[in-house]
Amino acid sequence: MAASSSRVMLGPLVAAIDQGTSSTRFLVFNAKTAELLSHHQVEINQSFPKEGWVEEDPKEILQSVYECMERTCEKLTQLNIDISNIKAIGVTNQRETTLVWDKETGEPLYNAIVWLDLRTQSTVERLINKTPGRNKNHLKHKTGLPISTYFSAVKLRWLMDNVDEVAEAVLTHRAMFGTVDSWLIWSGGVHCTDVTNASRTMLFNIHTLDWDPELCNYFDIPMEILPKVRSSSEIYGLMKSGSLSGIPISGCLGDQSAALVGQMCFQEGQAKNTYGTGCFLLRNTGAKGSVAIAGAVVRWLKDNLGIIQTSTELEKLAASVGTSYGCYFVPAFSGLYAPYWEPSARGIICGLTQFTNKSHLAFAALEAVCFQTREILDAMNQDSGIPLTQLQVDGGMTSNRLLMQLQADILCIPVVKPSMPETTALGAAMAAGAAEGVSVWSLRPEDLSEVTSEKFEPQINPEESEFRYARWKKAVQRAMNWETTEPISNGNGETSIFSSVPLGFYILGSMLMLIGAKYIAGQCPL
Repeated sequence: MAASSSRVMLGPLVAAIDQGTSSTRFLVFNAKTAELLSHHQVEINQSFPKEGWVEEDPKEILQSVYECMERTCEKLTQLNIDISNIKAIGVTNQRETTLVWDKETGEPLYNAIVWLDLRTQSTVERLINKTPGRNKNHLKHKTGLPISTYFSAVKLRWLMDNVDEVAEAVLTHRAMFGTVDSWLIWSGGVHCTDVTNASRTMLFNIHTLDWDPELCNYFDIPMEILPKVRSSSEIYGLMKSGSLSGIPISGCLGDQSAALVGQMCFQEGQAKNTYGTGCFLLRNTGAKGSVAIAGAVVRWLKDNLGIIQTSTELEKLAASVGTSYGCYFVPAFSGLYAPYWEPSARGIICGLTQFTNKSHLAFAALEAVCFQTREILDAMNQDSGIPLTQLQVDGGMTSNRLLMQLQADILCIPVVKPSMPETTALGAAMAAGAAEGVSVWSLRPEDLSEVTSEKFEPQINPEESEFRYARWKKAVQRAMNWETTEPISNGNGETSIFSSVPLGFYILGSMLMLIGAKYIAGQCPL
C-alpha cells in the first residue's frame, strides 16, 4: 500500500524484518493505525546437496536483510516520509533452521540447515533407540515436542558430528549456535533468542522458560554455545550499520507466533492458520501451544512437475473442474509432521483413474492443504475440549479464494481472512513497538486497530465433508512407513530387491508380462 505525500506527519513508525524460508522482507508500519506504508522483498536461494537435504547461505540471508532495509528506506524517502520516524525494529523468522558461526570472526561454519531438512533421520532414530521403550515422546514432558528431524537440537547434533569446523569450534569454545533470529540479532553484537524460537529447539524447558541442563546433556550439546533466552518484546541491541543505524531491535518472534500476535489472537481459544511454504496452525490455549505443518505442494507442482508456471494458475486449473474426481494427494515430502510425527512417510497420489487429469491433481493439492489443517484442528479441539468456531488465516496462499472456500467446507466452520495479509510482520512490529523503552505501540484491547476481513462460509453439507475427509485419512495410511534408513539384507549381508515381497511380485509379474507380450507379437520363439 503506497502512502501519499500528504501523509508526511505520520507519528511513530515501526519496522519488521520478516526472514522466511523462501524470501526476506522489510516492512514499515504506522504504529497508531497498523497501516503498512512500504516494504521490499528479496528471494532466498535454497540448495539441495543431497536428496532430503535443504540448505541456505547464512551470508546471503544477512545480505538480503540489509538490501531490503535500504530499498524500503529509499521508497519511504520517495514518498516524502522521514525514516527518522522509525522508532524500533522487530524480527520474525523461519523457525528451527539451524546455524553455527565463529564468535571471533563472525563467519558461518556451515550453511544454515533448513527446518525441512531430513538428513538427521538416522540421528533421530539413534536418539529414540536410547529412550525407554523407544518412545519418540520421551522428552515431551519438558519440551512439548516429539524427537523429530524438524527441530534444531538434532540438526545441531548432526553438525557437531559431521562438520569438522563445527566440532573444532565447539572444542575451542569459539562456536555459537542460533536459529535465524539469533544470527540476525548477532549482527548487532548480541547473542540471544526469544522464548518462541527457543521452544522449537528441543533444548528449552517450556515450564522453566530456559535452557534445560538435562536436555542439553541428552543431546550432548554444551550450554555455552547457546544464545541467552530473552522475552519477545524488549530492547536487545541497536542496529550497527546502514540507514537505520542506532535504531533499537526490540521485538523477536518465530514467524508463526508473530502471525498469532498479528492476527490479534490474544484470547484463549483463538487460532490462526498461515499458508506459506508450509501450513502452520497455532491456537492460543493459555499455558499450552500446538502447531501443524503441511508440504510445499504448490512449489512442487510448479518446479518439479511443471503442471503450472505460476501459483495463480493452480486456482484456475482446480476451479475448471471443481473436484478431485476421487484423487487424493498426500504431500509428505519430508515425512508427516503434526499430528502424526511420522518421518518415514512419503508423498503419495492415489485414487487415479484414466479420467484423472492435471486439473483434478491441482484440486487434490488444494484439498490436501485443507485436510491437513482439519487433522490438526481436530487434535486441538480434542485437547482443549473447546471446538473452534472460526479460523483466522493469513499467508501468501490466502489470495487463492478457492483454497479458502475449500478450507471452510472441509472444516465446517467459517474461515476469516484479514484485508491486510502481512500479519506475521505486523506481529513482530507490534512486539517491537510495545517494548519497554520504546512504547509507541499499545497492545491494550481498546487501542488495537479494527481489522477489516472477508469471511468464507461452508457451502457443502457436513456429510459430504466427512466422506471426503475419511477418504483422505485412508490415503494418509497408505503413505505411512514408506521410507527406512535400514537396508533390507538377503541374509548374506547383501541387499536384494527381492527381499520385498510386493516388489518381488511386481518385478516377476512385469517380466512375465513382457515375455507374454513378445510372444503374442511373435517376437519370442517357442
